Amino acid sequence: MQVTETLSEELKRAYTVVVPAATLTERSDAKLRDVAGKIRLPGFRPGKAPLSLLKTRFGASVMGEVAEEAAQEAVKSVVADNDLRPALQPKVEVEAFEPDGGDLTLSITVELLPDFGEPDFSEIELDRDVAEVSDETVDEALQRMAEARRDSTPVAVARAATAGDIAVIDFVGKLDGETFEGGTANDFRLDLGAGQFVPGFEDQVIGMAVDETRTIAVTFPEDYGVETLAGKDTTFDVTLKELRAPVVPDLDDAFAESLGADSLDDLKQQIRDRTAEEYRKAGRDKAKRRLLDRLAERFTQAVPEGLVDVEFDGIWSQLMQAKERDMLEDDDKTKSDDELRAEYRAIAERRVRLGLLLAKVGEDNEISVSQEDIGRAVMERTRAFPGQEQLVLSYYRQNPQALEELRPQVFEDKVVDYILERAKVTERTVSVEDLMTPEDEAAETSAADA
Repeated sequence: MQVTETLSEELKRAYTVVVPAATLTERSDAKLRDVAGKIRLPGFRPGKAPLSLLKTRFGASVMGEVAEEAAQEAVKSVVADNDLRPALQPKVEVEAFEPDGGDLTLSITVELLPDFGEPDFSEIELDRDVAEVSDETVDEALQRMAEARRDSTPVAVARAATAGDIAVIDFVGKLDGETFEGGTANDFRLDLGAGQFVPGFEDQVIGMAVDETRTIAVTFPEDYGVETLAGKDTTFDVTLKELRAPVVPDLDDAFAESLGADSLDDLKQQIRDRTAEEYRKAGRDKAKRRLLDRLAERFTQAVPEGLVDVEFDGIWSQLMQAKERDMLEDDDKTKSDDELRAEYRAIAERRVRLGLLLAKVGEDNEISVSQEDIGRAVMERTRAFPGQEQLVLSYYRQNPQALEELRPQVFEDKVVDYILERAKVTERTVSVEDLMTPEDEAAETSAADA
């Protein structure tokens, strides 16, 4: 086998490989002899058919197999002999091949992984935002919990409905004099002043008396989710059947015990601990974003175009779907396709570069993802759906593929934590509002203030 390097550019190598006809013929004949011992041909005992007849009957297909095997061997040989680290499956093209006795000439193109060297992460400096959990925050959370578990009692005196009441109403909505789907309800409980209905509706219920019927005129918002109602003028025939006053439970040990806590102090501590964990995660997420930005500034090596193409195609597909649904970001709506392609191509390149860097750091430092890591990731997902924890757990138990889809993110997070442990990270106390503001929004706010 003769190998000639024809291209050597940064992350791309190309080779011409020639497999001599004699080698191909020798391998083909050996395969044909093996075939002869396994098949029966009319007039010949097994293994006794002449090679010439075998070539006539099976030569073309066997030579095709031999050529394919030779191509695979050529790729392995080129990669091993030149100590290459392919980023993608090498591209193989047949330049010339004559099954009846000619050489097999192949063109092999290989895209390589970039060399990130041995980075010193101790030179990276960044801030990690932290915030204190105030007593006020705990009290507000307690109050929300109490509000979520409030009851109500009938208003004992005859009076008009006021903000803060719970109005039990029947209503029939009409558009152009005709009822419409979803516009009718009985015994509907409306929190007056909560803004849970079409703008202007609650204001007109306020002042009604029990057993009073009133026709209310409202206009649905232009951006209302039901297209047939968006921006339309409608009327509602409303009957107030009952007024109820909300009853919020007292914040005491009994309330805490109803939520599974030992006491009110224990419940407060649980709230404080959960909130502190939310703050820690928010600070860690922002530190991760800052770290990735520092890495993107620091490592500017070229990356394989093939990987960038794959990443960009995925981004572009999602972008075009968003465009079809008129769900593009406002900034993107004003840009041409060429501008969008340039912008998102750069994003794809950044993602590929950072992904390869993190993968290399993980490989070099033997960072792996255990089943315990996956289990912790699942539990973290459950915390995002309060009250539905068992549903989330059941989903992952029944979907092994969903569990595996967590692995890349868990791996990335472990590598990021590894780097953060070695970088110069300074804790910076900030307000809760600043902590919870996404990094991009925070940057825009700072620029605007300046």
